[in-house]
Formats: sequence, C-alpha cells, structure tokens
Amino acid sequence: MSTELIPEQLAGLLGAVPDWSVDPAERERVRTDRSGLIPDGLPDAVVRATSVDDVVSTLTHASRAGIPVVTRGAGTGLSGGAAAGPGEIVLDVSGMNRILEIDPDNATARVEPGVITAELDAAAAEFGLRYAPDPASAAISTIGGNIATNAGGLRCVKYGVTRDAVLALDVVLGDGRRLVTGRTTAKGVTGYDLTSLLVGSEGTLGVVVGATVRLSSQAVETRTATAVFDTVADASNAVGAVLRAGIRPSTLELLDHATLVAIDDAQGTALSAAGGAFLLVQTDGFGADREMAETQRILRLAGARVEEAADVADAERLLQVRRLALPSIERLGRVLIEDIAVPRTRLSDAVTGIDDISRRTGVTIFTFAHAGDGNLHPIVLVDAGPSDPIPTHVQDAVNEVFGLALRLGGTLTGEHGVGVLKRPWLADELGDTGLDVQRSLKTVFDPAGILNPGKAL
Repeated sequence: MSTELIPEQLAGLLGAVPDWSVDPAERERVRTDRSGLIPDGLPDAVVRATSVDDVVSTLTHASRAGIPVVTRGAGTGLSGGAAAGPGEIVLDVSGMNRILEIDPDNATARVEPGVITAELDAAAAEFGLRYAPDPASAAISTIGGNIATNAGGLRCVKYGVTRDAVLALDVVLGDGRRLVTGRTTAKGVTGYDLTSLLVGSEGTLGVVVGATVRLSSQAVETRTATAVFDTVADASNAVGAVLRAGIRPSTLELLDHATLVAIDDAQGTALSAAGGAFLLVQTDGFGADREMAETQRILRLAGARVEEAADVADAERLLQVRRLALPSIERLGRVLIEDIAVPRTRLSDAVTGIDDISRRTGVTIFTFAHAGDGNLHPIVLVDAGPSDPIPTHVQDAVNEVFGLALRLGGTLTGEHGVGVLKRPWLADELGDTGLDVQRSLKTVFDPAGILNPGKAL
C-alpha cells in the first residue's frame, strides 16, 4: 500500500521499514492482548519486524517524530501491556522467531524474541536439556513476552522465573541505539545489572531483539502425586510444612473448591466431591523418590488423601487437572485473571482472605496458586459483557484483593506485570520515591518517552 494518504510523520516511519499495514482488520487484530482491555479506537499502523534493522529503523523514526510504540509478541499478556490505541503504532516482533544457537556444553541458547516458549523447550530436549521457565501459556507465548513480564510457571518453585534464566540481552533503546547487556559466563559482575532491570520492564525501556538464556538438564526421575484436603487453609498449611522440611518440589500447585467445581462442570469429573482443596506435587532429579516419599508422609500427617501417579500416562492425567483450571473457569463468562504474591508463610491468610472477600461482596472468585512460592491467581467472574465497563462491586472486590496482598507483605503482581490494569495501585506498593526513581530510569533508556507509554509506570 502507498504511504501517500498517510500523515507525513507516520509516512516517514513506514517508508523506512519493509512490512507494515494500516488495514483496519490488521489493526483490530493487534488492538489488545489476552487481558480483555479494549482501547478506545485502533492503533494507527502495524509494523511487522523480521530483523533487528526493522526494529532500529522503527524506533529511530518514532523517537524523532514522537510516535508512541507498543511492542507485541503473541499477545498473550494478561495486564493490558500490549494494548494499543489511536496515535500509537504496534511493533510486532513475532516474526523474529529463530533459535539462533543451542550450546549444549555451556547449557545456553541464543534466541530471537518471537520464539515460542514451548518450541525452545522442545529444541533443548534434543540435547537432553530444557528451558525451565514454563508459564501456563508456554505453547503460545513468546520468549520476548516472557522477558517483558518476568513470567513464572509451574516449575518456578524450584527452578526460578524468567529473570533467573536470562543471561544476556540484545536490546534496541527508545532512540534506536543498540544495547548489549549481561554475559554468557556463569559469573559476571562488571557494571550494573541491566539485564535484570530489563527483564520485567514490560516494553517500557527497550525492545528485546535477542536473548541468551540458561538451559538446565532434563530430570532423570520425576514423581507426581495429588493430595486432597478438606479446606484450602489445610492445604496451604501443608505446603508450608513441606517447604520447612527442606523439600523443594519442582511443582507445587493449589486449586480451591470453586475451581474444582468449575473443572467438574466443564470436564465431567468429580474432583469437588473429594474435598475442598487440591494440591498437585512433583519432585524431580536423583532424589525424586525420596523427596516424594517424605512429601507424602507430611501431607498425610496434615490430613490429606494422597494419590501417586502409577506411570507417565497417569502423571499426565493428574497434571491435566491443573492445566484445565483456567479454561474451565473461562467457560462461565468474562473473567479478570488477577495475579498477586505473598510471603509463603502468609499463603493460608491470603487464600482464606480472598474467600472472605468473595463471600462478603457476592463476587465469585476462583483461586489457584503456584503455592510453593506464594503466587496466587484469583480469577474474578464479571457479570458484564466483554466490552462493558467492569461493575463497581466487582472492581471493589478486586481492590480488596490487592489491598489484602499488600497488607500481608506481598505484591500486586508476581508474574503477569502491571500493564495498564494495575497502575492505580503502584504508589501503594512502591511509594512516591520509588516511583520517581523508576520514572527517572525510563528517561535514560527512552529519552522521547515513546516506548509503551501509560504502561507499567
């Protein structure tokens, strides 16, 4: 398409890149992410980057012209971080999707930002390795998006989150300059840790065009079990007992009774009849058998009914229960997928507090959690249409959930990011000085303020 009918400033930018679109259908496609946040109108254009040069050209011209840029990967974000509206352009980097190198001797991989998380894990498996971070969206989310939000996942209790796996980054700053951070060595303390700063910055400091990530060995043994408790509080207390015993399961996931009912209704199972809370546990490594035996002993002492997987197929059946949680809830209507984290010792207080908020307000809230690291996902059912405003009583309940997390010494988000949806509560957690320092940092990386404005900060 010609740029003749496009405003001059935007035409100059689009003329500098090979693949772009102003087609309304294409702009509609990239208007929002999985958060459901609907901007008031469409972005002005979409740039489809397939090379670093495309990103450099886009940001160089956008910075000079003052055009805001929203970077997008697979659009699986849950906080509105990739939502774009009028006056903004979308920089789609999903086409930069090459695995550049897997180095089995150093257990590292070099990838472009559009690589699908599960595809990197599968490629590493050919060398007896794996990419440990495993967000629930691993089959569709990109490494770049994982880096933007510091994504976690089921295995993070033992193997850490995305930040723990990122060794080095290749980044384009807001004015088009290239920045290489980090190292490929096991150790390195030269200069400030800009890599860690960029991980979780939600596209506000730079656009990741390459990453070197740490791989880990595949587990030699894996054991899987489930435990059913009468109450979520009982299950939460049992999680604490397991961790205090020095056991570090690779997976420790908690589902509340409301979530079990939703799974039953959707899948025809009878999980909710067995108890009020469901705990999924995996141990791995050379000590998997011993760790699982001790874990089961502790869980039974806490009143659990425990079932261990007999084989790989049985383990997959038990894991499927956790994977079905969100899809089963989403069948019930519009939902807000929230994300808080608390100290592990306050997990029981958090889940019982959320249940109390639900009962008092009449707002249906389903809770499941990465229990091993205190990361909870309260899923709030919204009695409104997809594009309708969130009802006041629902928003009030969500506000109470955030307030609960902060009172318990926790955080507004453990892995989804702030995006647009959680910005109103930032000062409550960071304080005025913290916000001021972070905004000052942004001006260093993005002098013209074009990168994802109105997000994260």
